[in-house]
Amino acid sequence: MDTPDENQDRSQQRLQSAASFKAFMLKNSTKSNLNLYDHLTRLVIKVMDEHPHNVVDVIEDMSRDVKRGLFEDKQSTLRVLPQTTAAELLAEQQRLLFSRSEEVDQEEELVKTPLPNVSEIGFYLEQAGVGLGREEMQRVFLALKQLVESQALLRCRLWGKILGIESSYIVAEAEYREGEEEQSTEEAAEEVEREAETQENDENEMDPLPQSTYQPLPVVPKEAIGTGANKFLYYVCKEPGLPWVKLPSVTPAQITVARQIRKFFTGRLDTPVVSYPPFPGNETNYLRAQIARISAGTQVSPQGFFQAGEEEGDEEDEAPRDNYEVNPDFEGVPVAEMAESTWVHHVQHILQQGRCTWVNLAVKPGEDSNEEGEAEEKEEEPDEPEPEVGPPLLTPLSQDAEIFNTPPWSSKISSTLTSQHAVAVLRSNLWPGAYAYACGKKFENIYVGWGLKYSGEGYSPPVPPLPQKEYPSGPEITEALDPSLEEEQVVKEALEEQQAAQEEMEDTDEEEEEDDD
Repeated sequence: MDTPDENQDRSQQRLQSAASFKAFMLKNSTKSNLNLYDHLTRLVIKVMDEHPHNVVDVIEDMSRDVKRGLFEDKQSTLRVLPQTTAAELLAEQQRLLFSRSEEVDQEEELVKTPLPNVSEIGFYLEQAGVGLGREEMQRVFLALKQLVESQALLRCRLWGKILGIESSYIVAEAEYREGEEEQSTEEAAEEVEREAETQENDENEMDPLPQSTYQPLPVVPKEAIGTGANKFLYYVCKEPGLPWVKLPSVTPAQITVARQIRKFFTGRLDTPVVSYPPFPGNETNYLRAQIARISAGTQVSPQGFFQAGEEEGDEEDEAPRDNYEVNPDFEGVPVAEMAESTWVHHVQHILQQGRCTWVNLAVKPGEDSNEEGEAEEKEEEPDEPEPEVGPPLLTPLSQDAEIFNTPPWSSKISSTLTSQHAVAVLRSNLWPGAYAYACGKKFENIYVGWGLKYSGEGYSPPVPPLPQKEYPSGPEITEALDPSLEEEQVVKEALEEQQAAQEEMEDTDEEEEEDDD
């Protein structure tokens, strides 16, 4: 039997081992920062609270739940993401395109709409191998619908997309409403009159300052709203769902300078255009000038689809007609013929003056019509400028001029295997990115490009010439071998003999001259 002292020692050892084991259980883990003692305590409490059936079978799951609860309360393994990304903001703005307002009556939408069927246009463009893709075309269609509803436009269509360095521009073409921007033109005319009055007052001063005799060229007035290069109104946006921005009307000076420079678009409308010659405006005006140039050169239609409209006014007016109307008798052209040369321009040509209609700058708009004598004298002057006349409306494409030995247009059929269902495709070589298609009585124009005109092939450096010789080869320059001593002695003796013979000949000649004397 154990003595009491031995039993006491054994109990003390057990207490020490229990204390050491408890300290071991209280040791925290380096991964989860938990200890076994607290975990078992929570697990026993969980078993006492829930009293599950077959505890021994679910004890592992309960242990995992206890760990997971502590883990979720203290920390998270998810990464901290930014609040909103650019893609999320764009998606939130585009989400509004797919929501339909309850106020719009569905029957009114089915009766009349100012928008064409963009889905059908996208289908034909896909057959032609161009376009923006089905998803983007659908979003653009909804964005155009939003534009029409917000601006109450009479007619609107997708003009195209101009690419930029930072972002691109989706361009919509719309018709002007009657009376739109008339007030702005009147205000501009009033400002011109005020400037003229101030100039006259300065000239009538008692002691005028010395003035320069230089007279700048007269400013070419821009065309009226709804005519010429300002016939249509254009809106642009960077992405479907973003707000549309209305572009201002274009001036002849902007078109003239745009023809002399080449600048990529940045995608920001307020960016200044740094160029030479200086461009009168920022990227907004440059974009509008390029749209006018592209429209004048690439907007085409099948021959016979449009006919010249009847203009009100004098029939003797020599100005080119700006209006046209759909020919109701047009029956369509076969695709095989459309792929050749049965296309015409239905947009006026822009003259060198920067306008579609020529204006005489020699006649000031403020001159009085009562001064008949002065007017007759001006008519008799021989230096009267000749009016510039461009090609008439609905001119065939066969009369377009070539640039850099490149034909202005290329035509094809979308498919030669199923020609009965194919469409005729026309591509502009002078404005890369401009396309047109025609199928039966349907046609459409679109531009998807960088907004720059074709300027010839890229620079290729010439072949370098053949390397020249360093020096001419010959006996006078080529280094010879040094002669030996014997060869030098032979040459020396030969020279001495030659010199002696020459002296003898000279002596004999002198003796003969003395005998003759």
